[in-house]
Amino acid sequence: MLWEAFTKRFRHGHLTVLGPGRRAHRIGDGEGPEIVIGVRDWATLLRIALNPELRFGEAYVDGGIVFEAGDLADFFALYERNREAAPPQPGRLARLVLPLRRRWQQANDRRRSRANVAHHYDLSEWLYRLFLDREMYYSCAYFAHPGMTLEEAQAAKARHIAAKLLLRPGQSVLDIGSGWGSLALALAADAGVSVTGVTLSAEQLGVARRSATARGLADQVVFELKDYRDVAARFDRIVSVGMFEHVGAPNFDRFFAAVRARLADDGVALVHSIGRHDPPGTTNPWMRKYIFPGGYVPALSETLAAVERAGLWVTDVEILRLHYAETCRHWRARFLARAGEACRLYDERFVRMWDFYLAASEAGFRYGDLMVFQLQLSRRVDAVPVTRDYIAAAEAAQAPRPTRRSGRAR
Repeated sequence: MLWEAFTKRFRHGHLTVLGPGRRAHRIGDGEGPEIVIGVRDWATLLRIALNPELRFGEAYVDGGIVFEAGDLADFFALYERNREAAPPQPGRLARLVLPLRRRWQQANDRRRSRANVAHHYDLSEWLYRLFLDREMYYSCAYFAHPGMTLEEAQAAKARHIAAKLLLRPGQSVLDIGSGWGSLALALAADAGVSVTGVTLSAEQLGVARRSATARGLADQVVFELKDYRDVAARFDRIVSVGMFEHVGAPNFDRFFAAVRARLADDGVALVHSIGRHDPPGTTNPWMRKYIFPGGYVPALSETLAAVERAGLWVTDVEILRLHYAETCRHWRARFLARAGEACRLYDERFVRMWDFYLAASEAGFRYGDLMVFQLQLSRRVDAVPVTRDYIAAAEAAQAPRPTRRSGRAR
């Protein structure tokens, strides 16, 4: 029983687990580079065996397991490949209790939503500055071309979203989940729109307001500590990037009803969210407990059903597949390069926890069932052009011009 947590999940690959006493247990078919994990004691092994989805991550963070060959990235790549080869099949009881579990885990009313946001986003801004780009975008970048830097890909993401919003100078924009203000400030500066950003993070709010003042945009961009359910005004455009994952399935209808109510009759909305390519499910227990309490990665099927019930038109859908894998790869490399600074901000245990989070996320997007979807929504069928050509044209018009080199041609 103690080894089933590994043997049931790793039919392929070359995994060796060194139990207490250093006895080696070889798991998989032996193909590929070897990954060696040392387990500190029998109590750790028992906890993993009883609840591997939660306890394996806890054991890594607490130092109960160590990698003696390979690392977290190698392990998660192997895990996801085995999961793809033999996806878990929930039993009948699990399927029956799924709706109840989701309703309990994702009952994100106003009070609980603020507490959930504070758990993750009210950490020190200096932690995030260790690994994010200069503008502090904390969402999937858009790698439009090979070899782009993280800064270039995040700027490209902002242009991609702006193009889909069909912005014109003087329009009003609502940014739901405005974070540190990166996107709101970019839209205001580049398109001449006025933006109201709402967030539940006091830490992010302070950074966003200081940034708006520093860039001379405080009269054009307003940031508020407010729940999206409490916004009363209507806007020409609505954008929400990386926030829908915190809404929770029981609140999908209310979210899209709010989008419709706050959107002008001829308005356009853009929702950018992590999604899953398999049916609706639940959140990994380790991620839910330590990283994103109340969070949930939605299936496109349940999301679109809520959009339909809200009476909104879906005018465009785009799936970004490997872009977030590359984003997480950049984030993790930057974080590990400055792990000593993160340790001084918090401690070694926190550094291991954050590394586990970033490594698991990259593998989920690169090998697992995670992707990102962008939904363009409107109240009217004719709110946007009937073909997608305008998106590429607008992006090209806003793209930075290549620098011309001086000197004679040879």
